[in-house]
Amino acid sequence: MKPAPGIMVKGSASLDGAPLFRPLSLSLEAGCWTCLLGGSGVGKSTILRLVSGLPTEAVFEGDVTANDNIAVAPRVAYMAQDDLLLPWATIEENVQLGGRLRAEPRCKQKLQDILARVGLSDHAGKRPSELSGGQRQRAALARTLMEDKPIVLLDEPFSALDAQTRALMQDLAVDVLRGKTVLIVTHDPAEAARLGHAIVVMTPDALIACPTPEAQVPRPVDDLATLECQAALMRLLRGQAA
Repeated sequence: MKPAPGIMVKGSASLDGAPLFRPLSLSLEAGCWTCLLGGSGVGKSTILRLVSGLPTEAVFEGDVTANDNIAVAPRVAYMAQDDLLLPWATIEENVQLGGRLRAEPRCKQKLQDILARVGLSDHAGKRPSELSGGQRQRAALARTLMEDKPIVLLDEPFSALDAQTRALMQDLAVDVLRGKTVLIVTHDPAEAARLGHAIVVMTPDALIACPTPEAQVPRPVDDLATLECQAALMRLLRGQAA
């Protein structure tokens, strides 16, 4: 597979005739994690849908381009806020859904490895209704990891997990997605401080780039620089909400 591309989102969006976000330029560095934070309703999920090529209620005036001049949307794996698991399919079938729709050969070993790493090996034959909310979110993450696309979009992928499992899944995602261009929307400053090579706070009027710690991701949760970054993000977000 070719190296993951850098992505540029440039433009503005409106919703029902009112501005959703004003002209912006969001740059996603190739092979890195970009964390996008901001208040509800500023357009973070809209940005994800624009990059993925999915329909959105917003009217977007601008473009989404890659630095290799190849179409972006076909190279995207997207994990939405809702798990979107098919209720009639087993977890194993849900995780393999993308490959099945594309009629690709099944890779049983890869499937088993990913299910084991997200802690769902013993639940592979179950249906979503038999799992807890956290287990369903892990299944959705496994499906995204199974896609093996160079561009990965994550919309609050760890929000339903307890603190210990969240940290484990963050570590797993960083490991499996190493070298890919990742954009993650999160409301959690601690998560952004751990995972972001770049951290951007989105407001209706602008994007605010925030300094990141020098340590490699995923950063230790108790590292002083990580905690300082988390605190700075919290102050910024509280200021935006005031």
